Amino acid sequence: MFSKITVHRVGNKINGESLTLSQEELQLEDEMKELLGNYFINAFKSEEQFQFYSDSYLVNNPVYSAVSEIFEDKSKFQWESENIAKHLYEAAENPRVQAGEMFLVYFEGEVFESADGKSEKTDSIGIFKTEKREGFLKINPQDESFEIERDFGISLSKIDKAALIYNSEKESGYVLSVIDNNKNGDIYYWFEDFLKVKQRDNEYFYTQETLSVYKDFITQKLPEEFEVSKADQADFLNKSINFFKDKEEFKYDDFVKEVLVDDSVIESFSNFKSDYEQDMQIAIAEDFPINNQAVKKQQRHFKSIIKLDKNFHIYIHGDRDKLETGQDDKGKYYRLYFDEEK
Repeated sequence: MFSKITVHRVGNKINGESLTLSQEELQLEDEMKELLGNYFINAFKSEEQFQFYSDSYLVNNPVYSAVSEIFEDKSKFQWESENIAKHLYEAAENPRVQAGEMFLVYFEGEVFESADGKSEKTDSIGIFKTEKREGFLKINPQDESFEIERDFGISLSKIDKAALIYNSEKESGYVLSVIDNNKNGDIYYWFEDFLKVKQRDNEYFYTQETLSVYKDFITQKLPEEFEVSKADQADFLNKSINFFKDKEEFKYDDFVKEVLVDDSVIESFSNFKSDYEQDMQIAIAEDFPINNQAVKKQQRHFKSIIKLDKNFHIYIHGDRDKLETGQDDKGKYYRLYFDEEK
């Protein structure tokens, strides 16, 4: 449960909306604190982690600087919450960014998983912004009947924007969990313009990026350099995702030998990966523990589908040898072999 909470109303300055700052913390009953605590914390379901950064020095990142002050001295909580709200107000440079309430919350002894995979307890600071309003009905007794009226409020099903900053690894920009469920046409507002965060180099990041660069290679580069059919591409995608699902640890040499096999293809992928790292200004490790949640998330983009005109879709889940292609007087065809029909 949190020990401190305050709220400010943050409008969109581009649209001429105001910033309304609260002068004191909220004082809530335990029941309301538990309700809000669950609402805030349950928003974070991904293992994806971030860290603050700055183009110069970390202390020049406004949110990093503010939360550092609070972690050092909790008496600065309200003052720094106002600084964070002012920065959020200034960060809105798109008229489509919606106004809303910004909550700053101090949690004591929250559990998070550190870079070495160990669970640790530490204090954390949450920044939450509610933007969407949903309609609901209020039913009140009226004489011998009831009165129904419509009202609008904040849904407790999903937070719009959230960041949870753990008091850990301060020197490298802290450890953060960040979500944005309401981008509203501006993908930079929360992550970049306000928080200024980047993904941490951990097993989730390496798993995600390796699968991403491999998928781009198979779907974009491989057909340019080699004669491969759509069925071959689907086979490569299936083998790669199965490798990640079956192994606990990724080893680059094992991966390319088992999945790509051919030396020329392996060399092409190595060059493609190097170019990708240079373009994205990242470095992807070649040996790392595989993160299962990252695999599940990326698997959605590894759909091995062959689309034939507008008539048929062939979904390929395995065994490339049971699929043949050819051409006769009637046109191109695929021949599928199977043991039983379900």
